[in-house]
Amino acid sequence: MRRTKWGGVLDGDLSGSGFFRVAECDGIFWLVDPDGGKFLSKGVNNIRFDQDHIRGTERVPYAEACRSKYGSLPIWRTAVSDRLASWHFNTVGCWSDELVASSGSQLLATTPTAALGASFHLHRRDQIFPDVFDPEFSAHIRASANLRCRHRRNDPGLLGTFIDNELYWSPDWRGTDELLTLFLNLPARRPGKVAALSGLQAHYRDFAQFNAVWRTQARSWEELGRIEHVVAPFVRLRPGVLNDALETKANLADPVREAFSADCDAFVAVVADKYFELCVEAIKAVDPNHLVLGARFGYQPPASVIAAAGRHLDVISFNCYEFNPGPLIDAYAAAGKPCLISEFSFRGDDAGLPNTIGAGPRLPTQLDRAQAFEGYVVEALSKPNLVGYHWFEHADQPAQGRFDGEDSNFGVVTIEDRVYEELTNTMTRVNAAAERVHAAAVPAVI
Repeated sequence: MRRTKWGGVLDGDLSGSGFFRVAECDGIFWLVDPDGGKFLSKGVNNIRFDQDHIRGTERVPYAEACRSKYGSLPIWRTAVSDRLASWHFNTVGCWSDELVASSGSQLLATTPTAALGASFHLHRRDQIFPDVFDPEFSAHIRASANLRCRHRRNDPGLLGTFIDNELYWSPDWRGTDELLTLFLNLPARRPGKVAALSGLQAHYRDFAQFNAVWRTQARSWEELGRIEHVVAPFVRLRPGVLNDALETKANLADPVREAFSADCDAFVAVVADKYFELCVEAIKAVDPNHLVLGARFGYQPPASVIAAAGRHLDVISFNCYEFNPGPLIDAYAAAGKPCLISEFSFRGDDAGLPNTIGAGPRLPTQLDRAQAFEGYVVEALSKPNLVGYHWFEHADQPAQGRFDGEDSNFGVVTIEDRVYEELTNTMTRVNAAAERVHAAAVPAVI
């Protein structure tokens, strides 16, 4: 199997453009590296010398260990880059030291995040989701893209850019709020609140018809605009195959609930289309050469959000902390675009860490972790639209907890930089065979 300097497979079917791109060959999606190789992005997140301060302190145990072991940051970069390449990883994932990518004997691709929406959300602290209707949002993301993306426009090693990470689209582990109610509860005269009210007013013939569904204390549209906290009349389950079926059944049994659900779905569809359109335009305006890799969905959003992502993105990215990613990949495949798993992991309870806070399954041993990795990746590669998978993360978290309290065995190395042999041996074998496994994927029948 002949490979390019990026690790892509050369088979004569594709030509290089000097940058990463996407291609569909016989119904199977691939990334194409700058030299024309069929490429699957096999990455690790958070590859950093200064990974994870102990919460509430200035201590960084991993950096302390590596300073003693390697002596300097450049030597660490070279060692880590070569070690990742020896395990057949080819991508430096999110939140990493990007200089690792070019410090070893094998070039690695980079996948930074621009955090466009998240940085606006921090700018407007009363928002859980960025107000895409605010004229300042458009100006902010254009300025942010110019700052964070323009300087990379001619970099062949940049695989693509993530827009954001785990924005709140719908009910998930963080709460039961709908985007529509969040926007209705913005301060008076905020553009997002005005847009939410306008959409409802356009849909309902009169206020009484609206209030028969929403059951607010208001008696007019004007009064609704002044209410500080609109309470949703129903709580919906987070999206997913089983929950969607339950929601459909509940809506069929209650036309009022069905009308409420339709209001929420219509609004999130508008928000998603505007968000992806504006963000992709902002990035492409300053960097037309590279892929936009999506917004790293933290949980499956409503179908209309996935559809909007498919209309605007080059690649749809999502995080998936399940044993079997197949159903979730299928849900995103409906958009007709290639997909990348931007985060997944398994934790072992034999690592000596608390494992009390952090996403994903806990398993008894490192061997179980290795077996779970193999089952997960082989299943993912059997899907024709899958073009990559990024493991979370490089080093274990501190036992005392990082900034948000996470204290788990997510690493391919310990916090002392000792390699987890069972896991990395399996990663090496699976990563090396990934292109062959994916080439045998059965294309979807339309």
